Amino acid sequence: MAHTPYGYKIVKGKAVVDEIEAEQVKNLYRGYLEGLSLKDATKKAGIDCYHATAAKMLQNKHYLGDEFYPPIMDEETFEKVKTERQKRAEKLGRVWEPKEEPKMDLDMKFKAKPLEQKYDNPFKQAEYAYSLIESEV
Repeated sequence: MAHTPYGYKIVKGKAVVDEIEAEQVKNLYRGYLEGLSLKDATKKAGIDCYHATAAKMLQNKHYLGDEFYPPIMDEETFEKVKTERQKRAEKLGRVWEPKEEPKMDLDMKFKAKPLEQKYDNPFKQAEYAYSLIESEV
């Protein structure tokens, strides 16, 4: 793991809930749902972080619990925050429709001859396998 999310600590190789930080995370979610800005919600929760960090905390699915992290947040609150974030983004004009990528229809067909040799060196084997690929176009 490169980074342990705020609200957890690692004890003997397992993620456990840090009760103080977990309560701050819950307060962040509550404050945001009460209508506070991200900055004000983090300040009220007692979390010292950047705006972008707080935004990522509101989207962190680890707080719902998974195979490594125990749950901190319930699904209903998490979804309410997700909906609220979308609503605020739309109100501020920060929702952009994705542009359609032009389709590149490449007419490529390949065939491969059967493997006849086996090499102990995996690089040599890969080189050999790639040499058997032929284009049919």
